[in-house]
Amino acid sequence: MPASLATTAQDRTTPTVLVVDDEVLVRLVIADYLRDCGYRVFEAGGPEEAVSVFAAGLKIDVVLTDLELPGRSSGLELARWIRKRHPDVKVILSSGLYSAAELAGELCEAGPPIVKPYDSAAVVQRIRGLMAN
Repeated sequence: MPASLATTAQDRTTPTVLVVDDEVLVRLVIADYLRDCGYRVFEAGGPEEAVSVFAAGLKIDVVLTDLELPGRSSGLELARWIRKRHPDVKVILSSGLYSAAELAGELCEAGPPIVKPYDSAAVVQRIRGLMAN
C-alpha cells in the first residue's frame, strides 16, 4: 500500500472525508480547506475512483460528492452505492445546479445538498454535525 494510503493510529481517530468532484480546482480548494481544518482527506475525480478508495480498505467517515460526474455513474448513483455497501458512511451531496440538488435530498441525511460554489465553513459545519450524531 502506498505511504499516502497507510493508516497510523492518529489517522484512525481523525475523521476522514472523501471528496469526489471531477472539477480539479474545485476539489483541490475544498480538500485543502478540510485538511487545514484537521480532517484526513482523500480525493477522487469520479465514482470509479471513489469506489477504489473503498476497495483499498480505507476507513471513510464522510463522502462529499458532486451530483454531476462524468462516466457511467453519477454522484447520486455513488451515494446509493455507498448507502447500500457502507451504511455507516455519511454522504453530503453537492451540485452547481440548484434543481439537481433539490431532487437529491432524500439520499442526504445531513440535510439538503450543498449548492456550489462551496461555502467552505458551511461544509465543515455539515461534517461536524454528521460526526456528532
